Amino acid sequence: MKKFSHIIARTPAKSLINGLTSSNLGKPNYQKALDQHNNYIRALQQCDVDITILPADERFPDSVFVEDTVLCTPHCAIITRPGAESRREETEIIVDTIERFYPNKVERITTPGTVEAGDIMMVENHYYIGLSARTNQAGAKQMIAILEKYGLTGSIVTLEKVLHLKTGLAYLENNNLLAAGEFITKPEFGHLNIIEIPEQESYAANCIWVNDRVIMPAGYPITKAKIEKLGYQVIEVDTSEYQKIDGGVSCMSLRF
Repeated sequence: MKKFSHIIARTPAKSLINGLTSSNLGKPNYQKALDQHNNYIRALQQCDVDITILPADERFPDSVFVEDTVLCTPHCAIITRPGAESRREETEIIVDTIERFYPNKVERITTPGTVEAGDIMMVENHYYIGLSARTNQAGAKQMIAILEKYGLTGSIVTLEKVLHLKTGLAYLENNNLLAAGEFITKPEFGHLNIIEIPEQESYAANCIWVNDRVIMPAGYPITKAKIEKLGYQVIEVDTSEYQKIDGGVSCMSLRF
């Protein structure tokens, strides 16, 4: 039985070129970013899901990264409170769409909590929440309390080097966890089958599992081979323009 039925994505705005970044890769090329996003949607179309594509919003350069604004669970949706102040109002432009899919089951993170869902990884009914520059202790505790209200569980993971938890992790279901850098030896994940991603391919640790397919960034042959060896169908997409603004494969969609 497939796990995901719905995908929500947002067309990148032209203001994307001014998105937040910690990299030195330069500014994205908007037309190339748009083409890459279209190819990303085509990849998702191969995964037996319904796709809702929201319009671009020029007010928010980072709004293509819808993942950070909402945590979608099987039982509720939790509107986050992004740690980057320039992204706070992105939650307001997606809430109406979320409420259509989760009538009367939408919760919110409130001040002083901050959470970006790029810091949250679901493994079965448990949610690992990374403390980062964007997700604080108060936000993580609120998130866990909301999850427990719906019969789910959560725990906190400390981050040392990466921007978001899922910068270095991807759960591929069936007990398989892609891990790079500091996450390879984290005791919290010792019970999982850890597939080590070499340092030179660490960007490829951010993949998504969608109904027995794995969508991953193009150009990382070692990681691709390891995923294929596990029996998954791999779909590669070029996300080089999004890498320039700290984005990866998981960031550009909500999956539920």
